[in-house]
Amino acid sequence: MSVNYGSKRVVVGAHYGLRDWLAQRVTGLLMALFTLIVLGQVLLSKGPMGYDKWAGIFSTQWMKTLTFCVIISLLYHAWVGMREIFMDYIQPVYVRLALQVFSIVWLVACAGWAIQVLWRL
Repeated sequence: MSVNYGSKRVVVGAHYGLRDWLAQRVTGLLMALFTLIVLGQVLLSKGPMGYDKWAGIFSTQWMKTLTFCVIISLLYHAWVGMREIFMDYIQPVYVRLALQVFSIVWLVACAGWAIQVLWRL
């Protein structure tokens, strides 16, 4: 008989719980701070908001670096969430694997596109 309490508790699974929970909180916080920074720059700018103003906001190196970090955070945040959904709700292993591979390819493609747009400004 297996013990399911105390230090002898039998735990199954991949043991991602705390790491994923913390990753979701940290990446979410970084994205929220980035949103506040961009919102502050938009609200404090004078005149109509056009391409030139947007390009000006993202033209400095510190803003490009911060945006790059947020893009990576967004991708990791999305990956952890999608992986959890797939592991919880998709039972056939081959379907789960196919969805995970598709998600990785899609997220990497989105990252490439976002970085290309960011450094083209």
